[in-house]
Amino acid sequence: MSETFGFVGIGNMGLPIAGRLMDAGHSLVVYDTRERAMHPLVARGAARAASVADVAAQVGTILLSLPTPAIVQAAVLGETGLAPGQRVKRIVDLSTTGPHMAARLDETVAGLGIRWIDCPVSGGVGGARAGTLAVMFSGPGADYEELLPTLRVIGKPFYIGEKPGLAQTMKLVNNMLSAAAMVLSAEAVVMGAKAGIQPGVMIDVINVGSGRNTATMQKFPQSILPRSFDYGFSTGLMHKDVDLFMAEARSMGLSLEACQVVLEIWRRAVDALGPESDFTRVVTLMEKAAGLELHGAPTAV
Repeated sequence: MSETFGFVGIGNMGLPIAGRLMDAGHSLVVYDTRERAMHPLVARGAARAASVADVAAQVGTILLSLPTPAIVQAAVLGETGLAPGQRVKRIVDLSTTGPHMAARLDETVAGLGIRWIDCPVSGGVGGARAGTLAVMFSGPGADYEELLPTLRVIGKPFYIGEKPGLAQTMKLVNNMLSAAAMVLSAEAVVMGAKAGIQPGVMIDVINVGSGRNTATMQKFPQSILPRSFDYGFSTGLMHKDVDLFMAEARSMGLSLEACQVVLEIWRRAVDALGPESDFTRVVTLMEKAAGLELHGAPTAV
């Protein structure tokens, strides 16, 4: 059954997710601070809103897809955000904000009669386009059951639990492993290339062997070996997610030494490459230290 949803945040992930909802027959009221970001969806029939408050005045359920916790908080609680008496009754946050922010927003919007649904996604831009995202949900079970057909449009839903922020913790666990796989694979493949093994051969072997991971199966073939560095996720956002993971671990009294090293590598990557760089460029730090570049075969620099 088609419904009308609000959608706030038409970025790298938000655009294909919103597009899939429209493909499934749903109507959208969309908003983004960048006017031109809304154009592709408006051209397909989506209604353009003037603010988050404007979206909230028109629909019962809003989906958010925003890059940072601060932006999510500002969108929801800023001057042009939510207010008493609006039509919206449920917010589904697809962003990665961390469990503490999710719990805080859940408590705040509850005072406005709004349910906060913690629903981060994983799978990258490719997964958003293909509808194969991992969709992690924490919130009331009744909302999960009601939204399940819609969530299946964008990926494979998982009910993590009712506690606010629990799905955020699941997302941070996932992204820490992804971040670690990226930097460890980069270091290992650069080492093998320095020894004289062709990078393409290494990736083929690893992906048949026990060392395969998302970096070797996706990032290296698609973005690193072709030197396109266009995977669609920024270095700054990866650092943000790893930092959120470590903050949550510290709040539990955990030190997690290996994860701390991963955080430090991503901090250095932000400093060296800039927060807007594609996160697959982290490999260039290892290449520079080794004096080579990874192509089909290593090339001395």
